[in-house]
Amino acid sequence: MSSIAKFLCLLVVLTVVGTTIAGSFVAMPPLAILAVGIITVIGMIMVLRINAFIALITAALFVSLMAPGTIESKVERVAEAFGSTTAKIGIVIAMASVVGRCLMDSGAADRIVRAFCNALGQKRASWALMGSGFVLSVPVFFDTVFYLLVPLARALRRRSGKDYLKYLMAISAGGAITHTLVPPTPGPLAVASNLGVDIGEMMLIGALVAIPSAIVGGIIFASLINLFMNVPLRQLEGVTETEPLEDSQLPSLWIAILPVLLPVLLISTNTVTNNLLENQKEVLAATEQAVAEGEQPIENAILPADAPDAQPVSTVEPKQPTPKPESPATKEADAKEPAKTADAKQPADPKEAPKDAKGVDEKPAQAEPKEGAEVDLVVDGEKTPLIPASSFEDFAKFTQLIGDPNFALLVAAALAMWILQRQRKLSFSSMSKLVESSLLSGGLIILITAAGGSFGAMLKEAQIGDEIKRLFGETGNIDGMMYLVLGFGVAAILKVAQGSSTAAMLVGSGMVASMLPENLQELGYHPVYLATAIGSGSLVGSWMNDSGFWIVAKMGGMTEAETLKSWTVLLVVLGVTGFGTTMLLAQYWADPFALPATVPTNAG
Repeated sequence: MSSIAKFLCLLVVLTVVGTTIAGSFVAMPPLAILAVGIITVIGMIMVLRINAFIALITAALFVSLMAPGTIESKVERVAEAFGSTTAKIGIVIAMASVVGRCLMDSGAADRIVRAFCNALGQKRASWALMGSGFVLSVPVFFDTVFYLLVPLARALRRRSGKDYLKYLMAISAGGAITHTLVPPTPGPLAVASNLGVDIGEMMLIGALVAIPSAIVGGIIFASLINLFMNVPLRQLEGVTETEPLEDSQLPSLWIAILPVLLPVLLISTNTVTNNLLENQKEVLAATEQAVAEGEQPIENAILPADAPDAQPVSTVEPKQPTPKPESPATKEADAKEPAKTADAKQPADPKEAPKDAKGVDEKPAQAEPKEGAEVDLVVDGEKTPLIPASSFEDFAKFTQLIGDPNFALLVAAALAMWILQRQRKLSFSSMSKLVESSLLSGGLIILITAAGGSFGAMLKEAQIGDEIKRLFGETGNIDGMMYLVLGFGVAAILKVAQGSSTAAMLVGSGMVASMLPENLQELGYHPVYLATAIGSGSLVGSWMNDSGFWIVAKMGGMTEAETLKSWTVLLVVLGVTGFGTTMLLAQYWADPFALPATVPTNAG
């Protein structure tokens, strides 16, 4: 670095520090605070080459010092936000690191890849490579997945003599898209935490958005770019290509894929069950209100016995007489008539009891409720069966236990370790060292992710969201779809500026979270779409400052120019496709986790 560049850097640092100190005692404009935070993060990571954790936690401290609040709380709240984020994602990331390492060392990841290739055949090898990258990047980091799959792409190139670039792009598309959209990888996990999105919901919708993106990028774009660019198979510098293991040395497919599928299944089951239960409660609450107001929307007895203010409802709805105009004399006569109690079990005059065609008295109009009985909601003459609340709530409690992300990933880690020990016959001492090394790498990721969460929380304390909303009009309202555009754009700009998709998601989601309205229903769609928009934006703009750029270039045996023309453009295609899919889903499937609630209406 030249002396002039060093002087300019020093000047910027002094300006930022001076502004921070001044802002601790004098009210600072929110946008000035935002500028200081962004300059601190980008400057420390790109110019000073300081670790991302130090950069993010320093930026969080600077922003907190300038934000409103008492002096004594400005440092403490940074630590509290750091701890809150760690509590949400710490165990998940640590266990995911163990799962990924064990999958690689046991040969389970290799078995998954071979299964894809054998099932689809060499003619559809790009589909197999893309699918393998798509699945493996859920628990394993992108660079590790790329290391694993590149030898297969090179072997296919030797066998067929063509399509090497197509294979590389297929691997890259499958691995990059789930790395940024599907937890438990750190980026989407942190975005879900910052936006208050359930991890299971992020998994389901993230995968849904990722599928068309992977197909467009990994199959369509890869085939097209392969027609215009001929990338030869070059010898990799400093890399010794080892022979792959025999099939007999690898675990079976179902055992190999279990640590990947099991946590996804458990967490997704919990998410779906919780949403079903919430929908059930809403319908029952609406039903109870309708009964309390004198309506009769239920057949077949019935509400739970402990439902507040619930009245037993007739299983045979009596015909309502046509109302006639009431005269003053009629009203006076009605006032003198004794009131009939709702819980009377027999008519006042037994002779007047209704009889059926055989002369047998009909069932009394009111029935005692039975707890756990099946409930049928009748709306406009149509029945909608409801699941008994008591049994369903018990099942939901069970799924909340096994579907907790911390528990699910712990089970997955135990399975992965068992597979490794089963295949490699490692001693307890060797297993301990392997787990420890994987946790060391996961620990750094936890620190960076939690620091990013703390930075986002401090941006919210600085009231930056209110200031930005005021820029959009006097009312300060931003159209719901504009939040999606804003999230995508901010993440893309941050990715271009500092190169890390994870950092772009961390900072971008923190900024967007600070702008959101208190009532998220004002968005007009589920906030999970904000998360996928930010994740899609974090793909756009990979170049020389991105470590992924160099992994693909060096491990793929490509020049910098070839990587810019292929990998960089591929990520733009992935990001734009993911964003387009997100916009369509937000427009036409606004709340994917709210089942159509059947609300009782007054038919009369």
